[in-house]
Amino acid sequence: MANFVLDSYAMLAYFRNEPGGEKVEQLLNETAEGKHSLHMTCINAGEVYYMAYRKDGLDKALIVWKALHQFPISISDIDSSFTLKAANIKATHKLSFADAYAAALTIIKKATLLTGDTEFDTLIGEPGFKVKYIVNSK
Repeated sequence: MANFVLDSYAMLAYFRNEPGGEKVEQLLNETAEGKHSLHMTCINAGEVYYMAYRKDGLDKALIVWKALHQFPISISDIDSSFTLKAANIKATHKLSFADAYAAALTIIKKATLLTGDTEFDTLIGEPGFKVKYIVNSK
């Protein structure tokens, strides 16, 4: 069984029918069939919510939030040790703090991060970090 972490880019591509969204949809379906396990941090889930709210309004954001919690995605809460791991990643790599949480979860879960965000290129070579891009740029 493959282990994947989703960042906000991947989920927003899915919800907005953007390039790469079809790959996320396929992965969600395969996970529901027991073929994979999917993970996301509560930080990244919150990022999906606020970005949907800003672009599409409160009603759409609430639908997105409910869907995130109904999908076969394990949403991880954050504690101090998790935050420290993300902070160390942020301190040593050029990426957003929310992305540092996704990277930390990827390493912790021994997973592959699914994204379209090339900021994660700065982590290539980091022990335990793997990334797969959902768009054809990589």
